[in-house]
Amino acid sequence: MYTPSLPSHRPAPARQGAVAATPMAFVQAIAQAYAQRGMDPAGALAQAQIAPEQRADPRARITAWQMEALCDAAMRELDDEALGWFERRLPWGSYGLLARASLTAPTLGLALARWCRHHGLLTQAIALRLTTEGGQAQLAIAEQRDLGGLREFCLVSVLRNALGLASWFIDSRLPVLGAQFPFTAPAHADAYAVLFAGPAQFGAAEAAVQFDARYLQLPLVRDAAAMDQMLQHALPLTVRQYRRDRLLVQRVRQLLAAAPQAMHSAQTVAQQLHLSPRTLHRQLAAEGATLQQLKDEVRRARATELLHRSDRPIKQVAQAAGFANEKSFIRAFRGWTGQSPAEFRHRSRPAD
Repeated sequence: MYTPSLPSHRPAPARQGAVAATPMAFVQAIAQAYAQRGMDPAGALAQAQIAPEQRADPRARITAWQMEALCDAAMRELDDEALGWFERRLPWGSYGLLARASLTAPTLGLALARWCRHHGLLTQAIALRLTTEGGQAQLAIAEQRDLGGLREFCLVSVLRNALGLASWFIDSRLPVLGAQFPFTAPAHADAYAVLFAGPAQFGAAEAAVQFDARYLQLPLVRDAAAMDQMLQHALPLTVRQYRRDRLLVQRVRQLLAAAPQAMHSAQTVAQQLHLSPRTLHRQLAAEGATLQQLKDEVRRARATELLHRSDRPIKQVAQAAGFANEKSFIRAFRGWTGQSPAEFRHRSRPAD
């Protein structure tokens, strides 16, 4: 789904074979925003190539391009970047001002904190809050007024907009570990697997998303010139899939180290990180690493520690380091160090 909050040019034509995953409920929410203003959404729907019979089918889905085109037209015609969510219109450029105000922050954490604080200057209907606990960051929304029939569309959009801008600031994917929403699971709940990569829960106290707090320490890599260019075509921000995750190597290494005895395959590692194996390999390559290389690093560190600090038999060390048998462990260890495990243990310990 594209739910932009920043100015853009008119989107390009839809691509052939585009996947239709955005639920019709969000199209109907935009139509409701038109109705609240006594306006007709027919022109915007036509620009997005959404037929009347398609709009009437709650089970129908549209492509990301169609949602982008619809939002582009609706924001211009309604002159409201919030698309009817709040007690007042947010005139064209409102979210652009918030983005510029956050751009000078040295880290993503400070940029998001500014975004949350300044968002309260635009509307009193909701309040954004950024917190960290136990290595996990959370961006939450406190509802301060009744959002009515646009509630779901508003909460989903505000979170996705913030995550999209945050990813752009640091030029990195910002993987969602989990998302919660304060309403019952809608009929289109399966779409949330696309909207938020992490598991979604419904019936929560408030809307929120969680991600690794280490991303908050990353520096912003954009400047004013890049901001000017981005604001000319900002609609894809909320769904842009960055080719690399600037913390992916660390996350993979941490995952492997947490269970060194497990036989980690690309499939199992990718699944735990909510990626496809192909995407996992591609993003690791962009960071100059491979899964096998990281597995070897973790296994070597584990084996070296056990050989140096314990008297476990070599066979047990091999198993603890994730090797299927002692022979393959000895061969790998010799390739890493030029020594057998027994030789390494002997030389690494002081003489009695």
